Amino acid sequence: MSAAWIPILCLGVCLLLLLPQTAGSEGAVPIAITCFTRGLDIRKEKADVLCPGGCPLEEFSVFGNIVYASVSSICGAAIHRGVISNSGGPVRIYSLPGRENYSSVVANGIQSQTLSRWSASFTVTKGKSGTQEATGQAVSTARPAIGKRLKKTPEKKTGNKDCKADIAFLIDGSFNIGQRRFNLQKNFVGKVALMLGIGTEGPHVGLVQASEHPKIEFYLKNFTSAKDVLFAIKEVGFRGGNTNTGKALKHTAQKFFTADTGARKGIPKVVVVFIDGWPSDDIEEAGIVAREFGVNVFIVSVAKPIPEELGMVPDVAFVDKAVCRSNGFFSYYMPNWFGTTKYVKPLVQKLCTHEQMVCSKTCYNSVNIAFLIDGSSSVGESNFRLILEFISNIAKIFEISDIGAKIAAVQFTYDQRTEFSFTDYSTKENVLAVIRNIRYMSGGTATGDAISFTVRNVFGPMRDSPNKNFLVIVTDGQSYDDVRGPAAAAHDAGITIFSVGVAWAPLDDLKDMASKPKESHVFFTREFTGLEPIVSDVIRGICRDFLESQQ
Repeated sequence: MSAAWIPILCLGVCLLLLLPQTAGSEGAVPIAITCFTRGLDIRKEKADVLCPGGCPLEEFSVFGNIVYASVSSICGAAIHRGVISNSGGPVRIYSLPGRENYSSVVANGIQSQTLSRWSASFTVTKGKSGTQEATGQAVSTARPAIGKRLKKTPEKKTGNKDCKADIAFLIDGSFNIGQRRFNLQKNFVGKVALMLGIGTEGPHVGLVQASEHPKIEFYLKNFTSAKDVLFAIKEVGFRGGNTNTGKALKHTAQKFFTADTGARKGIPKVVVVFIDGWPSDDIEEAGIVAREFGVNVFIVSVAKPIPEELGMVPDVAFVDKAVCRSNGFFSYYMPNWFGTTKYVKPLVQKLCTHEQMVCSKTCYNSVNIAFLIDGSSSVGESNFRLILEFISNIAKIFEISDIGAKIAAVQFTYDQRTEFSFTDYSTKENVLAVIRNIRYMSGGTATGDAISFTVRNVFGPMRDSPNKNFLVIVTDGQSYDDVRGPAAAAHDAGITIFSVGVAWAPLDDLKDMASKPKESHVFFTREFTGLEPIVSDVIRGICRDFLESQQ
């Protein structure tokens, strides 16, 4: 090679060395990211990134399997895919087009979630070993950024604790609304979602689209930050078809609010139904189903039918027949989809009014049940255990919590002993455990005094409770004192009494204690083993009386 070529060759090589290396090229320095950096945050077709170690697996948001929605955490997807372990490491990410029906799969300690549709995707492979060796400095400088990011990440926001509700937005995706108004509707829903104060301890929201066939776009568990919810709403596509709102509402009431999809115990279930014009199908039956499932239905109607259109409406009273209660609180009207900002705050205030969610109140979560247990000598230890099994089988059916159903128990002979009060235990597990451990007293039978004691000391402190009060008396013999007066006082105090007699319990005493109608509040069995079939009768009686009290 002549000396003349040496400067030229050197110049070419030197220029190449001076060019900045981009992530994704061989030997490139990877981008140091945090545990929660998402695919959509990396705006390249191919990139090498470095995931930190020690990320909290339970806080990852991952949607899909092999191909992940771009809203997913990159590191979470890499661990889920098996590309890296939780100790971190290099990952290569490839951008892909959006798709539908991202699947849910458990892998490597991470439960990925379903997502009906997203506009962009990515997949991951293992980063090059040479890349990993070249990134020692990047790892150390990235660690402080992780701490800073964790403080800001939406997953950590608790949300508005004064607005605890699980809310499904049921939007209109029919041809009746059209593409333009559909987008305006999404904008309005986004504003409502933002003002609600979504967070881990605040409201959770999901979205269902009503058209020819209902489609759940995302569930309550998918997103717990307002930012991610807004992204998800934006990605929802217009489906078209008839306005089968009734079909969609029924589907939502039956399928949307489950533990697997993110519904929380003791939290009001709410469906906000948006209807542009009027529904094409029957919505009354769907409203009945929703109420049976304890769902509070709100109807937001836009552009009500004008007089000339009323002949085309299958049922002009569809709003009143679908909502939780036709008292005006659960119906909301907007004249059109333009200038809707002023309607956001009043709707949010309704959705956050916990005490108005009357359809969440069912016989299983809105009752106080006290058991008055005969511990007299005639019962005996083994039969006393059968009584405890009887009351346990009733108690375990109810949704016991600090804001739900409450259970108490009093044992009596000539004396009375409060085994536990309504406020002592707020979980079903604890209530059932303490029932199993009640010790048999043995003694005489003074049922009248026991009723008065229970009314005064157990129900007395609960006089301001919104729950309906029930007293279940289990006895095997005649009382030595009067039961009629104390029972009448309990009835006057709003306590419904079921009397359960065994063996020698006089029918007259049972009727004197029971609420009216006597035939549905009095039960009797000759043997203690006959208590078990009565369990379902008592539960049905409690639910029947509760529903009648709500009319």
